[in-house]
Amino acid sequence: MRTTGINHLALVCRDMEETVKFYTGVLNMPLVKTVALPSGGQHFFFDCGGDNLLAFFWWADAPKAAPGVASVRDFPADSKSAVGSMNHVAFSVPEDKLDEYRAKLEAAGVKVLPVVINHDDSDGGVSAKMHPGVFVRSVYFTDPNGIMMELAATTKVFGPEDVRHTPARAVEPAEA
Repeated sequence: MRTTGINHLALVCRDMEETVKFYTGVLNMPLVKTVALPSGGQHFFFDCGGDNLLAFFWWADAPKAAPGVASVRDFPADSKSAVGSMNHVAFSVPEDKLDEYRAKLEAAGVKVLPVVINHDDSDGGVSAKMHPGVFVRSVYFTDPNGIMMELAATTKVFGPEDVRHTPARAVEPAEA
């Protein structure tokens, strides 16, 4: 089997009008398709570039958000989410636009981390300064639904040397 990319990622919003305003007005993602669902809900699709779509479902009776379970509670202090949940969405952007885009998010009143994060292979996983070991630079923010988002600029081409950790195994609970 060979996939050719991600067609779309479908999330759930609490208010479709607010979501449309944010994604079209703040992130400049065109709304390209709307669907009225037989259940009375809606399913809307946004073009996030590179032939990729980001979609949202809306239902009047959808369960409330569950930060710390279905989404991140508070990045970076508490960034864990449950198995099977979606932790965050990262959009590719040019590295030289990170500061400009962070400033635009702040100007639009979006909750955004105040610094660009330099991800590297150090024990802490981040560096205060840019250096040759940084593999991605990121700006993190949340959308109106509390979904954590990332603007990510990859700074190197990955090679075999970048895959060097043994996958972790699930820990079985001890028998009583």
